[in-house]
Amino acid sequence: MSRRDEAAPESPTGESAEEYFGPRFLARLHTRLHSNPVTGALTKVVVTLAGVVVMLAGVVMMVTPGPGIVALVLGLAILSTEWRWADRWLDFARAKAAAAAEVARTMDPAVRRRRILLATGVLVGVVALVVGALQVWGWPGVAVELWDDLQARASFVPDLPGMP
Repeated sequence: MSRRDEAAPESPTGESAEEYFGPRFLARLHTRLHSNPVTGALTKVVVTLAGVVVMLAGVVMMVTPGPGIVALVLGLAILSTEWRWADRWLDFARAKAAAAAEVARTMDPAVRRRRILLATGVLVGVVALVVGALQVWGWPGVAVELWDDLQARASFVPDLPGMP
């Protein structure tokens, strides 16, 4: 028995944790999130933003060190949960990812190590820039200002709890 089975709550249907938290769980979660117009719209916006950000990171990694194709496939997988066109593109991207994996398997180990070190350095630098920017702008204030701006543009967005 794995730790996941021990830590997972009992399912209401009596299924094992692996069965309960499988693809049907995701389908039920998707249906529940889209049952309300507000949560449906918010889910679509959040999923779209997350997918676009991951895809943009993949595009950047195509010209800088990093797993660009993997990020593009992951971004399309995120987008495909909400958009049909992304699901079609995902098949093409998976084929390209398989071809890139084959090229990586035949790569010289010294070149691979250099690329991994460079990609790690770039990742640490980007994280440091984001953390520094949030420190300068003040994290909670940025989030509240963005939410207020979203409320001004879309009347169906609810107020933040505890905010006047």
